[in-house]
Amino acid sequence: MKVPRPWSARAWLDTAHVMIGFPVAVLLGGLTLTLAVAPPVLRHALPWFTRVQRSRLHAFQGVRIPPVPAPTGWRDSPTWRQIGYHLLSPVVGLAGAVLVGLAWGGAIVGLLAFLPPKLEEPPLEFMFNLRDNRVQLVFMLIGLALLVLAPFLARGMAALDLSVARTLLGPSRTELGQRIETLTESRAGVIDAADAERRRIERDLHDGAQQRLVSLAMNLGLARATLTDLPEPAKEAIAQAHEEAKQALKELRDFVRGLHPAVLNDQGLDAALSGVAARAPFPVKLTVDIERRPTPTIEAVAFFTVSEALTNIAKHAAATKAEVLVRRERDRLHVLVHDDGCGGARMDGGTGLRGLAQRIDSVDGRLKLSSPLGGPTTIEVELPCE
Repeated sequence: MKVPRPWSARAWLDTAHVMIGFPVAVLLGGLTLTLAVAPPVLRHALPWFTRVQRSRLHAFQGVRIPPVPAPTGWRDSPTWRQIGYHLLSPVVGLAGAVLVGLAWGGAIVGLLAFLPPKLEEPPLEFMFNLRDNRVQLVFMLIGLALLVLAPFLARGMAALDLSVARTLLGPSRTELGQRIETLTESRAGVIDAADAERRRIERDLHDGAQQRLVSLAMNLGLARATLTDLPEPAKEAIAQAHEEAKQALKELRDFVRGLHPAVLNDQGLDAALSGVAARAPFPVKLTVDIERRPTPTIEAVAFFTVSEALTNIAKHAAATKAEVLVRRERDRLHVLVHDDGCGGARMDGGTGLRGLAQRIDSVDGRLKLSSPLGGPTTIEVELPCE
């Protein structure tokens, strides 16, 4: 914590927060008591009172207190917490205003002992003569002490007011827990919807565009094999179109496989990762130990983790071999990818690992990367299964 100083902006902001907060609290507390005889009016006025206090806290302390739902009845917890703050804040404000006001006032009065009683008396001579006037010396020392103490008092009283406001004007632990639960459920729904959309795209491409490309490649291959009496330029055009069609079909199959492989849904991670390891341009030792399959979303994240890691190894690591270990321990799925390449991988080095980390974070997973220069590189991922 930075020590407040009498001449710092923080000290003056804390002092203004305390001194201005007291009359504001008295006014709003008095209005709360006055309107208590008309409960419907008070219930509608409470949000305005609370908004004034939140604005004060933000202006002087730079803190935004999260809003609570508008009160709908007297049985609501937010209603009573707001009433409690507006009735308690004058007490806190009075204590703060008295302590801080006396501290600054005492500092000013005490420091006036530095001033000579007669203007014609030289200041230095007066200061050297203070030893002969013990009362002035005591006042001066007390003023210096209060000058140092005042910023701490202002900081402490402002912090007390802020703590009370956060407790009574902000959401309770129960409300925060409900918000977190709601956000978690909505995020899970978005992830599941995105995963379902990827599967739909994969299915449409597999059943539509991929089949058309297969038919086109077959027809071009048949024409290339049977139409041998065509002019040479025509034969070359057919042959080139045939090769382009096969290449487009291969790229589409790789793209579809990258979206969401059908074998992952049908047979699980072991079969899907076996295909990924078999297509790698280097030997991959694969070990999958999963007694119970995790959710489809977690399976997809684990699959793309291994697939992206092996792709990065093939592109950048210059590795001769790699090892993939996937195992489930209770409610956690552990994925480890290790290679003997040149290392030097960084989370901020490209979009591949960064996107992988974002995908893992989206399901509350954790990623750990170890890749010193010269290798080896190890990626450890932990995913929740429940």
